[in-house]
Amino acid sequence: MKIQPNTRFPYRAITDRPDFSWPGGKRLAVYTALCVEHFSYGTGGGLPYSPGLDHPNSYNWGWREYGNRVGGWRLMELYEEYKLPLSVLLNTACYDHCPELIRAFAARGDEIVAHGQTNSEHPNQLTPADEREMIREVTEAIKSNGGTQPRGWMSPGAHPSAVTEDLLAEFGYEYSLDWPIDDQPTWMSTKNGPLLSVPYPHEVNDVPMIVLHDGTASAFADMCIDNVAEMLEQSKRQPLACGITIHSFIVGQPFRIRQFRRVLDFLNQHSDDIWFATAGEIADHYAGLFPASGN
Repeated sequence: MKIQPNTRFPYRAITDRPDFSWPGGKRLAVYTALCVEHFSYGTGGGLPYSPGLDHPNSYNWGWREYGNRVGGWRLMELYEEYKLPLSVLLNTACYDHCPELIRAFAARGDEIVAHGQTNSEHPNQLTPADEREMIREVTEAIKSNGGTQPRGWMSPGAHPSAVTEDLLAEFGYEYSLDWPIDDQPTWMSTKNGPLLSVPYPHEVNDVPMIVLHDGTASAFADMCIDNVAEMLEQSKRQPLACGITIHSFIVGQPFRIRQFRRVLDFLNQHSDDIWFATAGEIADHYAGLFPASGN
């Protein structure tokens, strides 16, 4: 079998990188990605809580809708209590479905990261022309509702197509969260110029840990704490970026919030050594130190 290479970026060992620091001389940057999503009713798609049931499936749809009605608000309150920022990975269908929730995140100053229109539709299910139109509509929705061009992108289902990065650069995006490849940002090549890959967690993520691997709320909290603790040790040797991904309808459940508080307690206990940032701020700082032309 001939191995097909990934031409977006070359291999580069984490031990072979230039040294730098995050703002304030910090060596570890931590951001939380909060996924706020909306799903089509009666047509399937998205995470299956009750797979195999015919549609319309009120149980499956309702599990996810809880995040927009309750979980998202509770997590916003939690992060406000701990005075920590959020990167909100937003399905733009939420602007029509639950606009109050999105306005509240924006008023808090949280970053809005484009996350497609709905997680019922993945880019790999679309033709290149349809994907271009989807990205255009998503971009315009965020601009018209928030007043600024979205800078970051995360594909619905973490499932970009072969042309997603080319289209993102075409529409003026600066970074992507689609590639869980590294603990530092990495420049990617596209047909329309460079695009920065910001580290995004596949493991420290409530979907694989809780939904796919049946992890408990306490085990997920332990995972987050252990990951940050180990990366704090590793960051003494080189600067690193750590993401934690949660969904409004998963960690937004009360019993999981109760355990997740331990994560935020741990972060605050180590605030002297951590730069609490958004994904966009991490992209900005890295790009300022290492422009694409130098990579």
